[in-house]
This record gives sequence, C-alpha cells and structure tokens, in this order.
Amino acid sequence: MITISVRKPHALSVDDREAPAPGPGDVAIAVSRAGICGSDMHILHGSNPFAVYPRVIGHEFAGVVTALGSGVTGLSVGDHAVADPVISCGACYPCRVGRSNVCASLQVIGVHRDGGFRAVAVVPEANAIKVDPALGLDVAALAEPLAVAANVLSRTECGKDDTVLIYGAGTVGVTVLQVARMRGVRCIVADIDADRLGRAREFGADVVINSRERSVPETVAGELDGLGPSVVIDGAGVPALLAEACRVAAPAGRIGLLGFSAEPCPVSQQEIVRKELTLAGSRLNRRFIPEVVRWLESGALKPAGMITQTFAAQDARAAFDLVERRPEQTLKVQLAFDS
Repeated sequence: MITISVRKPHALSVDDREAPAPGPGDVAIAVSRAGICGSDMHILHGSNPFAVYPRVIGHEFAGVVTALGSGVTGLSVGDHAVADPVISCGACYPCRVGRSNVCASLQVIGVHRDGGFRAVAVVPEANAIKVDPALGLDVAALAEPLAVAANVLSRTECGKDDTVLIYGAGTVGVTVLQVARMRGVRCIVADIDADRLGRAREFGADVVINSRERSVPETVAGELDGLGPSVVIDGAGVPALLAEACRVAAPAGRIGLLGFSAEPCPVSQQEIVRKELTLAGSRLNRRFIPEVVRWLESGALKPAGMITQTFAAQDARAAFDLVERRPEQTLKVQLAFDS
C-alpha cells in the first residue's frame, strides 16, 4: 500500500508497504481522504517538539472500515468513519476532569504513533467515529480541524453575546470562524494576505482587517460599546500577537492560544490583572469530533469550500511543496488514497 512518512526532519518518503492488520480493539480503515495540516509540515521541518521519527504522518483522515480486531462491537466492516487522533489513558488527572487532550500519557495519531497518510490505517475503536455514508469522505476528513476550533471556543467560553477577533485567516482561523458563526457570534478576522481575507469574508466574517494596511487595535476599539472584542483567538502563533491581544481584549475578555512558538513574548501582567483577562491554551480536541460530525451531517456546517486542492497520494511531494511554497494559494490540501 502507498505510505507517506517522514524518516527524519526534511526527509519525506513515499513508498509501498504491507497493509497493517488490526489488533484487539482496533479497526482498519481504508483511507479515502487525508488533509495536510500545519503540524505535518512542522514534523517534516523538524520543528514539532512532540514528534517521534520515523513516522507515518497524517491525523486528519476519513475512510471505510475494512477489518475489525477482536472485541470490536461498535463498528462494522463497510462503515464510513473519521479518525480522532487523540489517544488518552482515561485515568490520569486531566482525563478525570474531562481534559483528555492533555492526558499525562497522551499519544497523537500521526505524531507519536503512525497516522493516516497510508492506504490503510489502524486506529483504536474509540478513535474511529462513524459518519453517515451520505457525507462525503472529503468533508468528513475536515472534522478534526473543526474539532480543534470547537475546543478553543469551548476553552474561551465563546457564546452568541461575544465578539471574537481571530488573528490569522489560514486553516485555523477559518475553522474557528465557521464554528463561531454557526453559534451566532460576531467575527472579526485579521491577516496580512488579501486573498485569505477574501476567503474569510466568504465564510461569514463580519469584518476583515488587512493588518498591513490598517491598525488592528484601532479598528476593533469600538466593539462592544468601546470595550473591544470579548474573545481573541490567536491562530497565527506570532509571539508579539499575545501582547497585542491583551491590549485589545475587553475587560473580562478571554484569549485563546492555538498557534505557538518557543520564542518568549513580553506580556503585561498589569493589563491581565486590570481587565481580569483569561489566557487559555488549547491543544487538539477533547472528544468534540462526534459533535462536529453531527454538525456536518445536519448541514449546520458547510466547510467543503475549505478544500482548495486535492492531490493523488502518490503526488504527495508536490502537495507538500505547494503548501510550503505557495501557502497563500491553499486553505486545506487533501491527499486522495482511493484515486
């Protein structure tokens, strides 16, 4: 079967391997579509601090169940399924308080164990979420990034009375935008790329700000009767943005951090205390994929327009090259393993 892996940083491999068989409690999924994520690029570049090499990458994938390990009762051969990449122990403190995405012994499919960039992937039964066959598997594969968005909006307790400022109109920003708009939230998106801002407008942004041309703090200052946005989401991971987020956020505001950098950033404690801001990190998702699947199946979310390019799996090098060299032309690039 075709398999895409990173042997070591900067060494992408596309080769043929024997298909894995499911062990006890596992299911085998014939992968149809798999999305390239920024974290896959980071593994390739050697900048993902959590990756273990060599690794079959890919954590956004959907397909058809082809085989069941012993003890599997909740799925059948022929079911359509999307993977939840978060594998947790269920017993440690984070798991006991409902934060399985930061489990003390967390494993992530495609990071700590082999992922979905292969014609057949094996995952634990609990990590294979059944989807309606009427839902396209390309759209089903978007459930994971949308679940990441649902997670950060949950962490920031974002509701219909909020105004949210989203830094970044890439994949992360647009998924947050879609989930927030579904909830009736007023959304402002800031980016430096006009094309991406145009896409954000198409996905429902109430206001878009080209931060090369306009000051973000000045533009959002009038929100909520002059208090500023009540929720700020950093999907870009630029260290300087956290300081700006603290300045522009309304009193009692919440700041959600999705992007990250190892570089330190100066943040005013005075600003945080004066306005009693909440800074919330958000990693992966804590079991939001079943809910996201329901949104997709019902049509509450219609994210198909996010898929800007689809490459045959054997052309993975060209797909990665496009994402790296022409990011302004992409939103979500998928690999087709059934072509």
